[in-house]
Amino acid sequence: MSSLVLDFQQIDRTQLSLVGGKGFNLGDLSRIQGIHVPKGFCVTTEAYRQIIGHNTSYHVLLDRLTTLSAEDRDQIGEVSKQIRQLIIESEIPSDVVKAVVRGIARLGEEHAYAVRSSATAEDLPHASFAGQQDSYLNIIGTEAILQHISKCWASLYTDRAVIYRMQNGFDHRQVHLAVIVQRMVFPQASGIMFTADPITMNRKLLSIDASYGLGEALVSGLVSADNYQVRDGQIVNKRIAVKQLAIHGRTEGGTETRQIDSDEQQAQTLTDEQILELAHIGRRIEAHYGSPQDIEWCLADETIHIVQSRPITTLFPIPEANDQANRVYLSVGHQQMMTDPMKPLGLSFYLLTTPAPMRRAGGRLFVDATPMLASPAGRDTLLNTLGPSDPLILDALLTIIERDFITMSPDVDQKPALVSSREELLSADFQAQIENDPSIATNLIEENRSSIEAMKQVIPTKSGPALFDFIVEDMQQFKQILFNPQSWRVIRTAMDASTWINVNMKEWLGETNAADTLSQSVPNNITSEMGLALMDVADVIRPYPEVIHYLQRVKEDRFLEDLVKLDGGQEAQEAIQAYLDQYGMRCTGEIDMTRTRWSEKPSTLVPLILSNIKNFKPHESRRKFEQGRQEAWDKEQSILARLRQLPDGEHKAEETKRAIDFIRNFIGYREYPKYGMVSRYFVYKQALLREAEQLVRAGVIQEKEDIYYLTFEELREVVHTQTLDYQIITKRKDEYKRYDKLTPPRVITSDGEIITGKYKRDHLPADAIAGLPVSTGVIEGRARVILHMEDADLEEGDILVTVFTDPSWTPLFVSIKGLVTEVGGLMTHGAVIAREYGLPAVVGVENATKLIQDGQRIRVNGTEGYIEILKVEAYN
Repeated sequence: MSSLVLDFQQIDRTQLSLVGGKGFNLGDLSRIQGIHVPKGFCVTTEAYRQIIGHNTSYHVLLDRLTTLSAEDRDQIGEVSKQIRQLIIESEIPSDVVKAVVRGIARLGEEHAYAVRSSATAEDLPHASFAGQQDSYLNIIGTEAILQHISKCWASLYTDRAVIYRMQNGFDHRQVHLAVIVQRMVFPQASGIMFTADPITMNRKLLSIDASYGLGEALVSGLVSADNYQVRDGQIVNKRIAVKQLAIHGRTEGGTETRQIDSDEQQAQTLTDEQILELAHIGRRIEAHYGSPQDIEWCLADETIHIVQSRPITTLFPIPEANDQANRVYLSVGHQQMMTDPMKPLGLSFYLLTTPAPMRRAGGRLFVDATPMLASPAGRDTLLNTLGPSDPLILDALLTIIERDFITMSPDVDQKPALVSSREELLSADFQAQIENDPSIATNLIEENRSSIEAMKQVIPTKSGPALFDFIVEDMQQFKQILFNPQSWRVIRTAMDASTWINVNMKEWLGETNAADTLSQSVPNNITSEMGLALMDVADVIRPYPEVIHYLQRVKEDRFLEDLVKLDGGQEAQEAIQAYLDQYGMRCTGEIDMTRTRWSEKPSTLVPLILSNIKNFKPHESRRKFEQGRQEAWDKEQSILARLRQLPDGEHKAEETKRAIDFIRNFIGYREYPKYGMVSRYFVYKQALLREAEQLVRAGVIQEKEDIYYLTFEELREVVHTQTLDYQIITKRKDEYKRYDKLTPPRVITSDGEIITGKYKRDHLPADAIAGLPVSTGVIEGRARVILHMEDADLEEGDILVTVFTDPSWTPLFVSIKGLVTEVGGLMTHGAVIAREYGLPAVVGVENATKLIQDGQRIRVNGTEGYIEILKVEAYN
């Protein structure tokens, strides 16, 4: 048979580009023993290429299409319509017609057929393209089949298919269409089977949707379907739907919708035996492909037919493990306020840094919490640490415990008691772990800074394998500093003092979250100082209109070089460079050392500087800091005065004053260890990029950023051998793109199940959106939903709504009046800085960036932990 038409049995792994994803899968399925696939053939992409190959008008229109972006919907619609019309009106070449006619003759012209599209970028592990091209059912007669083949070709340019390719980075010219012609099966029932539950992502839970008639009714959303769930060969759940309609084939061709008899509407579509048989088939297909599958099936004449199988592309990968035991993993990204994927080099450096039991999945890191959950003491510690910090993780863990998913040690006869707050972990009197000496924190800071400065002096003298040896050695010193027990005692003491204040002021004075105000404008907070320092940069630039005008037009990162030509440019350049010297190692997602730093892309700071010039008067940083310091002082004096009026008031005031001093002296240090970490990472990165430049010159890699897709040890070996299989880089770049589309879970099990927690609070106002209160106060304002820091266009008084904020977002905090994030906990960086700046903040708000629209007026209650949507505002 010619390459224009291939029977399913002729299709093999070498022919994906000829038959597309759907065609390849049908050919593959048809060769699995015991799997029934209706017979058919594939009109290959060679036929499609003949239609478009020398059509000048087509290529002109395609050139126009490639200049558009996914946002140009109207223009996309017009050009796509013209391309579709052009393809439909094109005459099918005679050799294609003859090949199709022969294929139909072999299968029987008297039969009805399904004519279905199969694109070359379809049913792939990272992009299913499901529903993007058209399919036609119950087509009768050669002439009608040929017409619908043309319609399938044209459907490659439906608006939805074009936009999908744009959004997923596929070149229109590189995607071609094959067409499947397959004998129709007229089923009594049909549906979809997921070999992993699409809701919870549990790989052991198989889910079947079933309805009467053709599956088109189910796919199109016309009817409700029964749902059956099967685990380990047993039906564990059934949901029987009321099924009023079904789609069936007509004798003369095409389909029609029919009413289902009333006595069948609430009947179970499949028998239990059929459900289990279908589940068995699903597991066989899954095993054949080696990954969870989305399978289309139909039941006719007591035989289950499989008409499609594609990988489920939305599943979050399961963290790797060395055994088959039940395990529970907690997201590192949710604790570090960076839920984006990390590149391999960034992952490996973080793994070299942390002593925690980490596992990789989807370009993210997860802590294996299984050992702690299996130990009585460990379980208590885990629950009581995470409880106040992240109630969503806590609730998810409680769900897991209730299921007995993790086996406790044999000597335990009862489940551990969960404390409702950390007050039960503290004694009646606040117990500090260190002396109340501010020099302890400043000495730790100086030790960290001096170590980095010394390392900076030596590392430029290292290259080749010696550089890697030096980094490994320096990492040991770095970890001694980072995990210095004294450092942890400073942080823990400040946290415990805050908790003690909140618990006791609530009990003694009825005051909620008093420690939030007491934490404002403390010394040694490197992150909050960073936001204020950028306001000082604005002060330097503000008097020079020529510099401001220049910065408003800046696009390139070399703008600093040209600044000196302008009146005030020298002063502006020095101010910006001084800021970069101090903070230029920071950026969004900074725990991934491969992310672009401010020093590497200083234009990132320009909109923030201009915003400060626009929104603030000179010396505003000092006023803001002094205002926060005064509010903290006033709160302290008010609390102490009120306490002295109580029974045993002098003792209460004395203990409270002691706790306040610990907060004021030490809570700012909480931000410094991470600053030290990213500072060191940046020095390592600069040295490794110098090695990368040498690899580029040697032709080992194509661009220096390729090293980001290698682990530290892999890069070490490449530098040593000067050789690399470049396919590794290509593969990992594709993986990173795929991971970037996934949303990581807070909690995931070794079954792949994502356990989602809920806030257990009944006292919230109607329609309030719940979250975790992390910085007290109530504020109303305009919501600005911002997904990327560089897109921020804030005015003073706006409320920032985003997915997460790490320290790099701090310069924005000076312009806002409140904060809402989807990710975060009580002691994550955004929460700490919100308290220091006195911003009401609610974090851990599930889907906040979708539930709240940009421009809506909202009320943020940072004391009780919820958001209310008030109205939509018009804005420019």
